[in-house]
Amino acid sequence: MTDNGVTTRGHSASPWISIWLQPRATIQEIVDTDPRRLVLVLAAAGGIIEALNRANSRSIGDTLGLPAIFSIAIVAGAIGGILSLFVFGVLIRWTGRWLGGTASYEQVRAAIAWSLVPYLWVSLMWIPELLLLGEEMFTTEMPRLEANPVLAFVFLGLVIVELVGVAWALVVYLKCLGQVQGFSAWKALGNLLLAALIFVVPILVVIFVSISLSEI
Repeated sequence: MTDNGVTTRGHSASPWISIWLQPRATIQEIVDTDPRRLVLVLAAAGGIIEALNRANSRSIGDTLGLPAIFSIAIVAGAIGGILSLFVFGVLIRWTGRWLGGTASYEQVRAAIAWSLVPYLWVSLMWIPELLLLGEEMFTTEMPRLEANPVLAFVFLGLVIVELVGVAWALVVYLKCLGQVQGFSAWKALGNLLLAALIFVVPILVVIFVSISLSEI
């Protein structure tokens, strides 16, 4: 299996496992059999995890309790994950055409959703982290962590595992996207960057215009 080639069929391992080391063969089998398989479920799950990560980075726990944080993450995260799937599915397919991509909308969405599987596996690190720190996962101050060097060391180890997993999840994403588009992973990266640019530029323009008008 090469990064530029299309893998052959005949793959039979569970996609939940094989996507880690055989992303091209796995996504090819999925799009050949049922490109809609669990796509919305995976997108919603990815959105929930992303919402929790944002709550963590923004220290939402300084103002909200754990029940509220998880309730908001589940509802808003799931909706946001599904919306992101469709928005970026359109943008990636559109910009991919400029580069010679051949994937349909369904195939692009399948690649996006199933490439989330490693990210979701890695996100299981949330379980021991929450057991160790509880609500401190979402607060600015972390007295329990600061007072216990052993706990801090264990937590650091979990974070490192997460970072490595997320980095590999990006590789899987590029290979899955490249497979359905008929690209190398590097060309898939260009496809992704173009889509992100198309998404971000209008937002920046609106912000710039709003600031300019507010200063008049």
